[in-house]
Amino acid sequence: MTPLVTTEWLAGELGANDLRVIDATLFLAGDGRNARAEFEANHIPGAVFLDLDELVDAGNPLPNMLPAPEKFASRMQALGLGDGSRIVVYDNSALHSAARAWWMLTLFGAHEVALLDGGIAKWQAEGRALESGKPVVRHRHFTVWADTKPVRTMAQMTDNLRSKAEQVVDARSAGRFAGTEPEPHPGLRPGHIPGSKSLPQTDLFNPDGTWKRNGDLRAAFEAAGVDIDKPLVTTCGSGITAAVVAFGATLLGARDVALYDGSWSEWGASPTAPVVTGG
Repeated sequence: MTPLVTTEWLAGELGANDLRVIDATLFLAGDGRNARAEFEANHIPGAVFLDLDELVDAGNPLPNMLPAPEKFASRMQALGLGDGSRIVVYDNSALHSAARAWWMLTLFGAHEVALLDGGIAKWQAEGRALESGKPVVRHRHFTVWADTKPVRTMAQMTDNLRSKAEQVVDARSAGRFAGTEPEPHPGLRPGHIPGSKSLPQTDLFNPDGTWKRNGDLRAAFEAAGVDIDKPLVTTCGSGITAAVVAFGATLLGARDVALYDGSWSEWGASPTAPVVTGG
């Protein structure tokens, strides 16, 4: 299974014993939308809903921080996701939040995880089958395991200011990067981490919502001044869209990709972390 699968491929694989489909839609609080309710109204047949709002470290005041491996494994088992499953993740969000689920699943030991290109919007536009209601799932064993090497802390990001060992790629909008747009969360300074590159996650998609591929995708990274062949760490507002850029880099074959989980929610709130404004 490739990291990015088509709606045609998924339609042909639905019903396979080892295939699991996840709706990982996440909306911002101000959107006025309920991801779980929308899932229960319409979802791809056999899909389960992964609540990214709940799958976090509840003891950490920062938003969307990684949960403990035991909590993650427990939630996956309750969703019927187990060792050996082929997992396809989709969303219906401008945040392209399925990438965050992909990143966590990979981090916590799932071996075959793919994103559905175009998400449920493309699936619906093609007139494909949908289900409604709450799915009935059978618990499966998901091994508790984690590889935290691709996770960056604030201390590591501070060290990187001196070493410049990793390119820092910011997935927020160009306005938030420059400090000309207000931050959606109160108490955060405007701007960006010194030396970081601006690559809004929206730049990685075609107008129809599908991923850019090959040369077009590479061109988006190159236009931001990012070298895919060198180590990079992605960041954003709270670790969600940073995973989109991480997935895009992975599609291009990048082998050394990390994610700053605290992202701007941590860096922008710190009174001592250096901040730069402007393009």
